[in-house]
Amino acid sequence: MKIFSWLALVILLNVIFSWATNQPQNVGDDVPAGKLSSLSFAPFREGHDPMLELFPNVKQLEEDLALMGQVTHNIRTYASAEGTMPLIPPLAKKYGLTMLQGGWLGSYKADTAEETAELKAKNDLEMAELIHSANEHSDVVTRVIVGNEVLLRGDLEPEELIEYIRKVKQAVKQPVSYADVWSEYMKHPQLINEVDFITIHILPYWEDEPISVDDAPAHIERIYKQVQQEAKSMGVDKPILIGESGWPSGGKQRGVAIPSVVNEAKFIRDFIKVANKNGFDYNIVEAFNQPWKAAFEGIIGAKWGLYDSSRQQVFPLTGKVVEDKNWLEKLFASIDLMVVIVLIFKRKLTNLNNVRLVSFLVIAQILAALFVSQIVTLWQTSYTDFQRLQTLLIVGFNCAWGSFLLQRVNEVLNKQTASQKNTKCLYYGLLIVITYAMIKTVILAWNGRYVTFPNIVTQLEVFGLISLFLINVFSEKMSFSDQIHLTTLFDYIPRKPSHIPLVAYCLMGLSVALLIGESYAFMVSRDFIMAYPLISERLQTAILFTVANTQLLIWLASLAVLAAPFFVSANTRKIGNSGIVTP
Repeated sequence: MKIFSWLALVILLNVIFSWATNQPQNVGDDVPAGKLSSLSFAPFREGHDPMLELFPNVKQLEEDLALMGQVTHNIRTYASAEGTMPLIPPLAKKYGLTMLQGGWLGSYKADTAEETAELKAKNDLEMAELIHSANEHSDVVTRVIVGNEVLLRGDLEPEELIEYIRKVKQAVKQPVSYADVWSEYMKHPQLINEVDFITIHILPYWEDEPISVDDAPAHIERIYKQVQQEAKSMGVDKPILIGESGWPSGGKQRGVAIPSVVNEAKFIRDFIKVANKNGFDYNIVEAFNQPWKAAFEGIIGAKWGLYDSSRQQVFPLTGKVVEDKNWLEKLFASIDLMVVIVLIFKRKLTNLNNVRLVSFLVIAQILAALFVSQIVTLWQTSYTDFQRLQTLLIVGFNCAWGSFLLQRVNEVLNKQTASQKNTKCLYYGLLIVITYAMIKTVILAWNGRYVTFPNIVTQLEVFGLISLFLINVFSEKMSFSDQIHLTTLFDYIPRKPSHIPLVAYCLMGLSVALLIGESYAFMVSRDFIMAYPLISERLQTAILFTVANTQLLIWLASLAVLAAPFFVSANTRKIGNSGIVTP
């Protein structure tokens, strides 16, 4: 009876904490009439991939455009010829939408003349369909965009791009433009003379000097006026369209730019407020999360939509916003798992006093919540069969390791002799996790632009080590070094204890490498160099952005926790649960 009374209290605390941390948040003024001016529309769902020529069918297109008719007045597309893309204009008209139609241009640089000709023919076909669609559906297609971020990717030279722009301008009646990040227009001002309206992308998250969500509206105003001034200095007064602006709902943090559902909603509300105040013409990126982009941009590339890939709303355009709309389901799952754990350990918990019993229950409940969160997060960000297999392996591994951890916690609290098989599994399991952490840290340090910090993968092990350490602090009389000692935590001595410190040194060395890598990535960015021409100032600013990254700091803290038990001397000593040191 005592066990279940304390269990009820711990579960109640879990409920209160989950409820308190998932309250709806005010993210700014509602979008007027709950409808956007324009929204990027790429109709790809789970399993679709334009790179593999896997396109939605007509029914799916119609469902998507019916939904678009409820949330926006206009859609921007990026391709015209491939798959079912030619069907979009008539369906858009059916649901009261106008279109900013785009034609995709890619590189035609290849190793052989035949491959070059094939790629160039693909571009020509795309432009031909763009022209045909604009003329055939002139009541729907109000403006035309030739190419998207072609210069940013380095696919074409400016002169090659201009040829395509001129060709389309001669063949259609609608205004014609080219879309790219704002800095490419500044770098190639000759484009301003070629287009009928200037289309710039302003994405504060992706700036070489990342912008926080609170500072994003002012940044957009500043960039818009900067481009406007550049055009006027050339004697040109043309309309400017902010062709893309948005914020990711998940993925890797960059400096002070933090991806989250609340921040995405806040950005869009604030952006539209600024756009309406200044009379900016704009298009929001994007309608739906795009799983296929994860192959090129990691998790961050798949997290820009107002709706997820299954067409469920990520956040509303009016009213308050909840960061995790599935928090209640996660709460119930963690409670169910907690009850299962208690039933498994019930007999072993009966002899514990109240303090030790509550300690076990709290640790078990937090582990259950972390495990459920890990399952959901990893599965939702697995976009291929290989990623799903990886998720299953990680979840299965952590399930086993977590069970070994709970067994060890129970042994320590009951002051029982450790099961050598169990502690051996804990030790070698931890080495596997550390190996994974090392590999991910190397990748992050070397080229981590699109790589998300893997905090979610290692959180069970990190919490497990902290839990065992805290038990030692409050229940055993030991020095600090003995409290975090590897053999204290696991009661296991490896065969070659002299090699143990190497693990800690590697982890700490990689932590330094990660800090250097993140700072270096800022320092070599073109716009960052232009903003901070002095190396000393640039280095200082880059370091400030690096240490402002909370995801990075949490990962560094995780590496420190993983390394701590391995900072031991070659003369390893065994320390029993009673605190008695033995040679």
